Amino acid sequence: MIGDGIGVGIVGLGGMGNLHARSIRDLGAEIVAGVDLVPEQRDRFAGDFGARTYETHEELVADDAVDAVIVTTPNRFHEPITVTALEAGLDVLVEKPLAHTLESAERIAETAARSDGICMVGFHNRHAASMAMFDEQHARGRFGDLTHVEANYVRRRGVPGPGSWFTDPELAGGGALLDIGVHALDLALYALDFPDIAEVSGVTRTTFGTGEEFADPDGFGDNWDAEAEAYEVDDSVSAFIRTTDGRTISLEAAWATNREESMDFRVRGTQSGAQFDIGDTELRILEAGTTGCDHYADVAMTADSAVTGYAEQDEQFLEAIATAGIPGTNTVAEALTVQRVIDAIYRSSETGRAVQLEESPLAEARLEQSARLD
Repeated sequence: MIGDGIGVGIVGLGGMGNLHARSIRDLGAEIVAGVDLVPEQRDRFAGDFGARTYETHEELVADDAVDAVIVTTPNRFHEPITVTALEAGLDVLVEKPLAHTLESAERIAETAARSDGICMVGFHNRHAASMAMFDEQHARGRFGDLTHVEANYVRRRGVPGPGSWFTDPELAGGGALLDIGVHALDLALYALDFPDIAEVSGVTRTTFGTGEEFADPDGFGDNWDAEAEAYEVDDSVSAFIRTTDGRTISLEAAWATNREESMDFRVRGTQSGAQFDIGDTELRILEAGTTGCDHYADVAMTADSAVTGYAEQDEQFLEAIATAGIPGTNTVAEALTVQRVIDAIYRSSETGRAVQLEESPLAEARLEQSARLD
């Protein structure tokens, strides 16, 4: 199997850490170590995976059995853990977003550029069946030139409870935009092959999280108490992004808003368009033609529901390690571009003006990485 002989350590043993651990184990790698501050989490992980557990990431990095590290901690801790692992020459998969701030993300990118280890970032929705089918059709030229992407990740009510790290700006760096909007934004930039961005305009709002009462029919927030806990992050965002070659992205993301929930992703092309739900296994292709008579043609494609973005992403990570190659996807340079756009959205909201971006760091980062690995 692709993971044979690779020892993996997980930092952060909550839901995401365990999800990756199961996926990695299924791919043939060995889960050799884990880190968490909570003793109960460490005990459970050790029992489930037969792994050694530690209280600090420094101890895990020093473990000779660890070849690669997966980081699933709150955003603020991505940098110290990832940098320590990369400086030790280990390979790293760090969950999205790359960091809690642009400056922190840039420091990770600088370390990755000079490290002997590879670094990938956890944007798993790129590997979901819906996007894989879109990629194949796009490669065949079915859509023509892509012109616009509408990206939605909207919950009607789904704010993580106040007092959790998700609503603490010091730990998370932001709210709905950095938590779920980042998925939609990454997918949009990925669909357009990470073009150079000319201008970003956005508005973030904190509407529901600071209210004394919060309707939460699904119990998503768990013990909501806005008065007792801090809530200083955005719970919705609307943004518009224009590329240097005239293509555009519209982004809607929300933890809570008075509209139907949506993970709808739409791509417009000059020949046809595409529509699917982020992370789903179905793809609709929308076309029109003149054969026989003027007509519309909607094509539905359905993939195996057993194919998950997490498993495909983890397989890509292990394959890059096994072949000592340059990661073909989920690169630090791409994640840094996503972070730059997120930072621009926040700055645009603060100033009430559109923000112009300098040239993307992607090309330079790719050259640096290629030269190092060669």
